Amino acid sequence: METVESREERRGVAAILDGAHVAEEIKRDVARDVEALKGEHGVTPCLVVVRVGEDPASAVYVGNKVRTSEELGLSSKHLALPADTTEVRLIGEVTGLNAREDVDGILVQLPLPKGIDERRVNEAIDPSKDVDGYHPLNIGRMTLGQPAFVPCTPAGIMELLAREGVSVRGAHAVIVGRSHIVGRPMAQLLLQRDATVTVCHSRTPDLAAHTRRADILVCAVGSPGLIRGEHVKPGAVVVDVGMNRLTGEEQAREFFGEDSARRIETIRKRGFTLVGDVHPAEVSRVAGRLTPVPGGVGPLTVAMLMRNTVTAARRRRGL
Repeated sequence: METVESREERRGVAAILDGAHVAEEIKRDVARDVEALKGEHGVTPCLVVVRVGEDPASAVYVGNKVRTSEELGLSSKHLALPADTTEVRLIGEVTGLNAREDVDGILVQLPLPKGIDERRVNEAIDPSKDVDGYHPLNIGRMTLGQPAFVPCTPAGIMELLAREGVSVRGAHAVIVGRSHIVGRPMAQLLLQRDATVTVCHSRTPDLAAHTRRADILVCAVGSPGLIRGEHVKPGAVVVDVGMNRLTGEEQAREFFGEDSARRIETIRKRGFTLVGDVHPAEVSRVAGRLTPVPGGVGPLTVAMLMRNTVTAARRRRGL
């Protein structure tokens, strides 16, 4: 059995858990399904992405979703609303999309401007078109193990584990983060695959005592480099959901070690580089497999959104 010392001797670098590769596999499956729906039933799945305001990050995310939809043969529409849009107007737009027979999936890009209640907006979306999986009806059905739209990031992680041959049944999975978007649905999905699940959060004392027991460690808290080498069981599978901006060159050197030159160049060109919730240099020397940031979980989220939209198109027509 490989020891921590032997990993250190070879400057152990965890094998990449390749989310980008798996996302491409999922997208190829989606493209085939879209082609079949068009050829056999004359149906082109349609996704509408609603964005309120001019948040730069949201604009990038929406552009990526719309572009991917078009690449895979889906019909995609972007409804851009001004920043001063009221909650009443936004819900009215969603209600109108609910009534349209040509719309299969509705996604309202988060975050929303202040003054708009995200919960009310999510609840206004027809559950049969809720391809983000945030509607309470879909959340409830998922919790009960019934057919439902599952939030895209947890669903993508489960696909990643399955397609990369990571055994979940009987494993001890620890999730750091309890959000409704990732942490809580992630726990439910892992439980349904017979993992033993521990959920940690900001109030958990001695975090490392819990995470060091994990065969599968999922980190989703939005805190750069929170998970250090001391938090990880040797050989564990580590899934880093975090996406944080790092702007300091010295911190980049500390985080990325031998890979820091490329990251520092990125900081000088763009003003930042991306880092997850995992300290990459330290954790890579301990973990068995690790998702990179960027290029790990992010592509999976978009791929699963596409798959959910195709599923919605089928279900709505009884196909």
